[in-house]
Amino acid sequence: MVKNKMTLRRIGLIVLNFIEVYVPTVVFIMLFVAFMLQIFFRYFLVPLTWPLEFTLIAFIWITLLGACFAQRDNSHVKFSMIYDNAKPRTKIWMRITGNILLFISFCIAFYPTYKYVNFMSFKKSNVLKIPMNIAFFPYIVFLIIIIGRIGYDIIIDFKKIYPGKGKK
Repeated sequence: MVKNKMTLRRIGLIVLNFIEVYVPTVVFIMLFVAFMLQIFFRYFLVPLTWPLEFTLIAFIWITLLGACFAQRDNSHVKFSMIYDNAKPRTKIWMRITGNILLFISFCIAFYPTYKYVNFMSFKKSNVLKIPMNIAFFPYIVFLIIIIGRIGYDIIIDFKKIYPGKGKK
C-alpha cells in the first residue's frame, strides 16, 4: 500500500513538473525565437504577421501554467501587512478563510469556463488558424491544478488546528 502511494505520488509529481515546468519552458523558448524572428523580419525584410499571434497565445500558456508553479511553493505576490502581524493561530484561520473563498470561487467558475472554452472551438485565430479552445485550454488546466492545491492547503491548515483528529 505504501509503495503504491509513493508510486502514485511520483507519477503525480512527474505530470505536474511536465505541466508546470517543462511545457512553459519549451513554449517560452518558442515565444522568444518567434519574437526575435519578428524583429529581424520587421527591420530587415518584410514584416511577418504570425509571430504576433503566436506570441500572444504563448504568453497565455506561459502565464497560466507558470502561475500553477508559483502556487506550488507559495511564491506568488502577497500583500500581507495585516497577516504578518497576526498571531500564528489567527494566520491559520486567515489562510483557511481566504482559501475556502478561493476554492469555492474557482469551483463555481470551473463548469462555465469549461463550457466556454469548448464553445470557442469553432473560432480560429486569424493568421495561424489555431482553434481558440486550444489557445485557452491552459486556463482549464490552471483551474484544476489551483483547485487541487488550494484544497490541499485547506486540509493541511485544518490538520494544524486539529492535530491528531481523524486518525484511528
